[in-house]
Amino acid sequence: MKAVLLKAFGGVEHLDYVEDFPMPEIREDEVLIKVKATALNHLDIWVRKGALAIKPELPHILGSDVSGVVERVGNLVRNVKEGDEVIVSPGLSCGVCYECLSGRDNLCRYYDILGLKTKGGYAEYVKVPARNVIPKPKNLSFEESASYPLTFLTVWNALVRKGQIKPYSKVLIWAGSSGVGVAGIQIAKLMGAFVVATAGSEEKARRCKDLGADLVINHYQEDVPKRVREVFKEGVDVVMDHVGEQTFSKSIECLKKGGKLVFFGTTTGSNANIDIRYLFVREIELIGTYMGPSADLLKISELFERGLLKPVVDKVFHLSQAREAHEYLEASKHFGKVILKI
Repeated sequence: MKAVLLKAFGGVEHLDYVEDFPMPEIREDEVLIKVKATALNHLDIWVRKGALAIKPELPHILGSDVSGVVERVGNLVRNVKEGDEVIVSPGLSCGVCYECLSGRDNLCRYYDILGLKTKGGYAEYVKVPARNVIPKPKNLSFEESASYPLTFLTVWNALVRKGQIKPYSKVLIWAGSSGVGVAGIQIAKLMGAFVVATAGSEEKARRCKDLGADLVINHYQEDVPKRVREVFKEGVDVVMDHVGEQTFSKSIECLKKGGKLVFFGTTTGSNANIDIRYLFVREIELIGTYMGPSADLLKISELFERGLLKPVVDKVFHLSQAREAHEYLEASKHFGKVILKI
């Protein structure tokens, strides 16, 4: 089958497009999917560079977000059949531990993400457990359907489950043009919050407003905490930070007393300096999140099918152009998601 192989950790030159990689063999509880589209995430870049503590066996196939058609099912599979159009829930867990059975599979001790250690969607075919297969929203294309699973699931967990945003909440979303940024703006607005987003250009700011952001701050031209305090003297209720080192302390400055910082991802680095006194005097909550329960993706997919959430696809590359797609994502040229079409 055709696939893009990561043969060594480092730059994009280590991504090789091949046409003769062996097809996956499924077990009785697994499903083989003919991939139609797969979305890029920053996770792909971190895995490619070998920047994570967890490193896959090489050669590896990246890709967490997959849409496609069921090619074959194992003998024990009952929830899908050959020919079904589906998406994949990217979180992989054991399915039988206390956390999994409690509906918190993202806390499973064996938790993995498709494309992290397990071979992912940069290929013609991918195999996944049957419980990870979800019907594709009928109103979305394959490219649109591949654009939302990982990002929207992560943001739903951060803002709705952990941040507990309400209709009166004031929410700050860093980097509103990113994949999780566009998810954050939409989910926060869906919950009735007042949304402040940051963007790096006037064009991106305009598109953030089109998605529903009430206020957009150019983080290259303005002091974000100062601007937030000008608008809201007390600060905001919730900040969603996926940028990391460059924004972490600024995020805390933007919060009101009793505010919540929900965070995931370290695009700009993993080390942050914090004055602990500031946290306890103001009763600031720091809440780390990692993906989200797979069951939430069913709710999210329904919201897409009802038109309450919208996919944001920036650019589509062919599978053979994976190197160019990675360079495009790393250059921050995108607004929304970058897709590989198979």
